[in-house]
Amino acid sequence: MKLHKHGLPKLATNTAFSLKAGAQIALAALLSTSIAPLAFAESAEQLERAEREKQAAKTEVWEPVPVVVSAKKNELPSDAIPLLTSDMSAWASVKGGDAKWDFANGELTVKPGAGDIKTKQSFCDVQLHVEWKVPQPEPGMEGQQRNNSGIFFQQRYEIQVLDSYNNATYPNGQAGSVYKQTIPLVNAMRAPGEWQEYDIIFKAPVFDGDLLESPGYVTVIHNGVVVQNHVEIQGTTEWIGAPKYKAHGCEPIQLQDHGNLVSFRNMWVREL
Repeated sequence: MKLHKHGLPKLATNTAFSLKAGAQIALAALLSTSIAPLAFAESAEQLERAEREKQAAKTEVWEPVPVVVSAKKNELPSDAIPLLTSDMSAWASVKGGDAKWDFANGELTVKPGAGDIKTKQSFCDVQLHVEWKVPQPEPGMEGQQRNNSGIFFQQRYEIQVLDSYNNATYPNGQAGSVYKQTIPLVNAMRAPGEWQEYDIIFKAPVFDGDLLESPGYVTVIHNGVVVQNHVEIQGTTEWIGAPKYKAHGCEPIQLQDHGNLVSFRNMWVREL
């Protein structure tokens, strides 16, 4: 037998090499048997996720893309139409001619006896924001005489403006009511002299010729509190008599002169 220079036979060296190679092969085999199920599991999970995403995509709607509207805090939305700016140019008298109410420092106040006023522009579906204030009541003022006004959509459908702070009256005529139709869910009135806030979503009635196709609906938020929750408007808000519908198109917003010094400010609309 031929000896290695270190005294080991060549056979021993070959044997050591064979053992090392065998160990490597065994390790590779072990790793392959461990990795294969893991890879298969990952592949199955990917396939399942891809199928779920495919099913989810069936209910995704990508058009139309909503228009971007800037709505910064304490500012009008970028698509809003201001109704009270530096003057009363957006308003006219219902009797004809210019609106005769008092306007100063951004505040519009009823001029008793001047009559109702209306916007020069006509509207259908709108979001309306307005702040309003009633003065301290005079002695003896109560009920519907406690500083009364109103906001009429399309000059027909009134959301009541009234001092309803500790003031008993018929509930379908208090502040936040659809006048003589729908009682507010709650009374959210602040004290006289404080500014009130209305945020109103008005859905105009729709007509097919002379026939009513769909009634109007309104949501009213008074001082941050929902007081009318998408209620149906039964027709014109009459002081005397039943409500009724008569076909019409888009019409102005009207403010009521009820003979009291009610003030308005920060009034704007968004057409819907």
